[in-house]
Amino acid sequence: MTTPTLCPACGARNDCALADPRTAAQACWCFSVTIEPAVLQALPDELRNKACLCPRCARVDAQLREAQQP
Repeated sequence: MTTPTLCPACGARNDCALADPRTAAQACWCFSVTIEPAVLQALPDELRNKACLCPRCARVDAQLREAQQP
């Protein structure tokens, strides 16, 4: 069973805005990055499309840092 607020790959918090009722009306961080299809395909079928990956497992930390710089 997956938990919407936890990364299905590592179990860490995924910081998904859509999974938190307080921020569900906001865009999630994952809307502003590109996740390689191979990363998603590496997840077992039963975990895919059930909860967001965390930025580390999605391998987008650098993209998020770049987006925050002026």
